[in-house]
Amino acid sequence: MTRAIGRATVPPVPAASPADPPAPAADRGVARGGLANLVGAGFAGATGVVVTWLVARGLGAEHAGAFFASTAAFVLVGGVAKLGTQTGLVYWPARLRATGRSALLGAALRTGLVPVAVAATVLGAAMFAAAEPLARLTAGGASAAVLGEHTAGLRALAVFLPVAALADALLTATRGYRAMRPTVAYERFLRSALQLAAVGALAAMALWTPTVVDLSAFAFAWAAPYVPVAALAAVALRRIHRVGSAGAGRSRRVERDALRREFWRFTGPRAVASVAQLALQRIDVLLVAALGGLAAAAVYAVAGRFVVLVQFANQGISQSVQPRLAEALAVGDTAAANRLYRTATGWLVLATWPVLLLVLTFAPVYLAVFGDAYVAGAPVVAVLACAMLVATGCGMVDMVLAMGGRTSWNLWNVLLALAVTVVLDVLLIPRHGALGAAIGLAVAMTVNNLVPLAQVHRAIGLHPFGRGTLTAAGLALACFGALPAAAVAVAGVGAGPLAVSLALGAPLYAAAAWWLRGPLALADFTRRNHNPRRTT
Repeated sequence: MTRAIGRATVPPVPAASPADPPAPAADRGVARGGLANLVGAGFAGATGVVVTWLVARGLGAEHAGAFFASTAAFVLVGGVAKLGTQTGLVYWPARLRATGRSALLGAALRTGLVPVAVAATVLGAAMFAAAEPLARLTAGGASAAVLGEHTAGLRALAVFLPVAALADALLTATRGYRAMRPTVAYERFLRSALQLAAVGALAAMALWTPTVVDLSAFAFAWAAPYVPVAALAAVALRRIHRVGSAGAGRSRRVERDALRREFWRFTGPRAVASVAQLALQRIDVLLVAALGGLAAAAVYAVAGRFVVLVQFANQGISQSVQPRLAEALAVGDTAAANRLYRTATGWLVLATWPVLLLVLTFAPVYLAVFGDAYVAGAPVVAVLACAMLVATGCGMVDMVLAMGGRTSWNLWNVLLALAVTVVLDVLLIPRHGALGAAIGLAVAMTVNNLVPLAQVHRAIGLHPFGRGTLTAAGLALACFGALPAAAVAVAGVGAGPLAVSLALGAPLYAAAAWWLRGPLALADFTRRNHNPRRTT
């Protein structure tokens, strides 16, 4: 007997049991992929912070606000162009391989990639044509000179939008084959390094000849690295697909037609949800620029940059877990799915809570790095850091719900969160500026994590609160919550107490994490797996 999950038929799901034996080979594979992704995410997040600093210093608050608004629009339109395939291009290859239908892998890739290429080209052209009215909409009463540069920046980004969307879709497809290296090497390291080098060169040039370097040059430098990433991702996917589909035979037309229908029936709700999710992450910058001005948008973007760093870590771990979680749920192995979810959440808390707690405690020190004009964003940092502590404690719950086939539930959750943030932003930004946007995003993030958390537990029987999650949270609170709070109580908020907190907390945290490596599943990072089919 079977039951339907998101229109796909899978075996009945057995109840999870704490006595279920572990699957060390699978966990070690996730550990390796998660570690590589986490290191890459850390590099990408760190370079992103440096790029933000370079833009903030090189362009000044008003022009920097226009740059952040332009890139927010670019990411948002690019998310629309991907048509929700970020989930489908992992879910279907993983599911087809797990159920012995590898002959349909090529059809699954074509079904997802071709529409993305078409949609991205159309939307890139539309963004280029609509750049001027879009700039006026988000300029917040800027001068004609700034408005002109904002328009040019949007057009420079629009040229690269089709390449960026296709690069992301190609890398997503490689992860459906459990291959994490292309994402880590090309997206995390290569693109981030090229962006840092290009934007850094422009920032240095701006110090000497400020009239030569404008916003559109920064936008071009930021987007151009997508070109080599897309080319390398295409080569990697071609090679991985050849290996993964070797000896699979040929599929019948009726099977391919059925797969296309199932692919878009599954992906359709996720397409809307992914756009809403991106809007939830980016529309606040656009609303601050439109309702509060470009300078306020720059303060908000700089103050919230650490959120992107945490989101990179979340992506780094979830991307390694996603194909294995899809396979476990496809064959009804809830025990394995629960173990993956809890282990990954423990790693996420272990990696992100130190950053969140330090940023929360030393917000003025963090913001002063970007310039005195940004220190006023300390309350924004505090609100967003508290919300991110809740969000990371729930783990990658949005992805778990989607891999369980509940893409329509996912859609309604994200739409609810988006409605919350838009309503609160419109009400609060005119009066409170960047802080109003932070409150709106914090409430929306909380809703977007607690609601699906309850749904995942009730419908699929999964939750993230295992020994690893609780152990990681306790360690982080002790080493990066209590210790910095004591340092601040003695010496106040400043660079000195921050240095003392790091000097004492970091080694203590590392030693305690290694001592508790069993509950944290850190031993999986050091064991070797001799599985010849490994592609992570």
